[in-house]
Amino acid sequence: MAFAMTIPVISHAQQTRWQDTVQKEPVNLGSVVVYANKFPELLRHLTQSIKTISDKNTLNNQANTGDILLNTGSLFVQKSQQGGSSPVIRGFEASRVLLMVDGVRMNNAIYRSGHLQNIITVDNNILDRVEVLYGPSSTLYGSDALGGVVNMYTRNPVLSTKGKTVVGGTASVRYATATEEAKAHVDVIIGGTKWASLTSVTYGSFGDMRQGASRQSAYPDFGKKNFIVQRYGNTDSAFINPDPNKQTGSDYRQTDITQKILFQPKANIQHLLNIQLSNSGNVQRYDRLSETAGTTPAYAEWYYGPQVRNLLSYQFSANQQDGFFKEIKLVASYQDIEESRITRRFKNNNRDSRWERVNVWGFNMDAKHYSGKNELHFGVESYTHYVRSTAERMNVVTGAVSRITTRYSDGPTKMSSNALYAQHIYKINDAWTLNDGLRFNLVNMDARFADTGLMHLPFNKAIQNHAAVTGNLGLVYANANRFRLAFLLSSGFRSPNVDDLTKVFDTKTGYVVVPNKDLKPEYTYNAEINWNQFTERFSFGGSVFYTWFRNAIVVDKFRFNGSDSIVYQNVNSGVFAPQNKARAWVAGFSLNASWKPEKNTTLEAVYTYTRGKFTSAGVTVPLDHIPPVFGRVGLKHIRTTWQAETYVLFNGWKRIAEYNPNGEDNQQYATPEGMPSWYSLNLRGQVKLGGAISAQLLVENLLDRNYRYFSSGISAPGRNFIMSLKVNF
Repeated sequence: MAFAMTIPVISHAQQTRWQDTVQKEPVNLGSVVVYANKFPELLRHLTQSIKTISDKNTLNNQANTGDILLNTGSLFVQKSQQGGSSPVIRGFEASRVLLMVDGVRMNNAIYRSGHLQNIITVDNNILDRVEVLYGPSSTLYGSDALGGVVNMYTRNPVLSTKGKTVVGGTASVRYATATEEAKAHVDVIIGGTKWASLTSVTYGSFGDMRQGASRQSAYPDFGKKNFIVQRYGNTDSAFINPDPNKQTGSDYRQTDITQKILFQPKANIQHLLNIQLSNSGNVQRYDRLSETAGTTPAYAEWYYGPQVRNLLSYQFSANQQDGFFKEIKLVASYQDIEESRITRRFKNNNRDSRWERVNVWGFNMDAKHYSGKNELHFGVESYTHYVRSTAERMNVVTGAVSRITTRYSDGPTKMSSNALYAQHIYKINDAWTLNDGLRFNLVNMDARFADTGLMHLPFNKAIQNHAAVTGNLGLVYANANRFRLAFLLSSGFRSPNVDDLTKVFDTKTGYVVVPNKDLKPEYTYNAEINWNQFTERFSFGGSVFYTWFRNAIVVDKFRFNGSDSIVYQNVNSGVFAPQNKARAWVAGFSLNASWKPEKNTTLEAVYTYTRGKFTSAGVTVPLDHIPPVFGRVGLKHIRTTWQAETYVLFNGWKRIAEYNPNGEDNQQYATPEGMPSWYSLNLRGQVKLGGAISAQLLVENLLDRNYRYFSSGISAPGRNFIMSLKVNF
């Protein structure tokens, strides 16, 4: 067994009220609390690198939850369409990054290794805070936490302290010019002495995004959408786009509803019912709709059908107990997820529809024991996923329906994971703290293929049983002078899921991925050193890490029934498949600093560098998902009734030689030299209009620069005026 090391960065939250401490008084490490260990814990006692986002402008006044991470400059986010955001943590993305919401795993059996959009189904308007855990986090969080964890916490109902029922809430509206965004949100809290309720509704509509018009001279046409597809009668036609900076086919809409009910019979006992409903309209795959096959568009239609995420969870919390365990937390959950992909090639009357339905039952129980200088945290976790995959082809002219291959196994498909884990904190003295932990995991999968006639699969089932042991060992030093130094070794694992084992799909024209039932779990082993120094006016920190990636699953050339190519969706396509054939490594560092020239003014900067390679069959190539250098520099001034901020987001070059040739780096959406470097200048101002009303104006990409995030298939918004109004009642 191997371990890995982690470190904290400078964003924190205080125990009584989460906030950006760099904007407040000098940090006192004895009062900074995070929830990375599932229970409240002083940051000075943890070794893992944690980024806490709690500023309400950053959380609640964004287009979606992915944009929260993007605008911190501390996390890279990939986008294939406007209705998408795929976080990247230390070169790991999608199914190798674990998403959590209110203590429940969002990652399910069909999370793919490419790029995801699922994070936008969490309503950012109701978020209370987000914690990003950097580095392998499988001891407490299990499979998929190879690169880290994005932990999202929504607001909870609030009990009345006045001896009677009180009612309050907020309402807000937001409009953005470049994205044609129109969003409205309302939440209502009803608080009694023992019962409380929170109801939240958000609706957002997004039009076709306009990209920046100011391009680099070397790439005067980069990103332009030169054509649009329209259908007249029974014929598709391509027309010149009268405004090539308008990314036609990037619109979508989304509705989010949250209902929470809190019952607190005693001061130290809580019961919480949590219902979350998220439903989108059709989400256009802009990247695919911008592809061409020779001189004509590749697709007339390519969109995700309505994406549905329904969550029902019950949480029991008890603290200050008299027994062996002083703190107990139990979370039982049920999730119902629907996804679909609808495609139709240009001048082809056949519309292919593939639908997925995933039901997930989950259970977590965590308990904490205190004994002298020791804290012992024990946990048990169980998740079971049921997957149904269906598909059909319909001729849009005749209405005739025929069979096509499903995306995943079309028979009964079940995946389950069960785990026991323990985390230990030993407070050696006032300065030194030891962290160690261990987890034992069992993962089972039974996927059946009912109809193998279309693909001529050489097997009709994929059954796997995997056991994995992961752990962490770390030491942290934090003195009275607000200096912190941490060392950590940790390991992570990811068991192959239904997407890895059974999917059939084309990531681009002429390239088809087929099932491989012989996959094994992936493992990461990480070593890290990090440090922070806080003073009255200046704070700085950094981290250096190295991650060894074993049994890495990479998509590479494959032979299917003895052939290296097959006809898929009427196109002769090269055959590829996920395979455990790589030894990989990822290394990098991050730096952060803040300076307060005066009490109400803060200058902050963050910079991240990542590099990764994998070796297969003696050949070494770049690992996919590795972002270029990126970061943020911002200056903020806060007064009682107003605040102002200017900040710059930037990305370095991603040269074509650093692209993975067969993975998910999407060379087809870059220039021949790669993805150019860029920066965007942004301004934000907010003012209180009386005690209950506040207004905000944000100007993104003030210089109207044209740029695109690495691996993304859509350009970023051009000059974007965003106006919002919020009312508290």
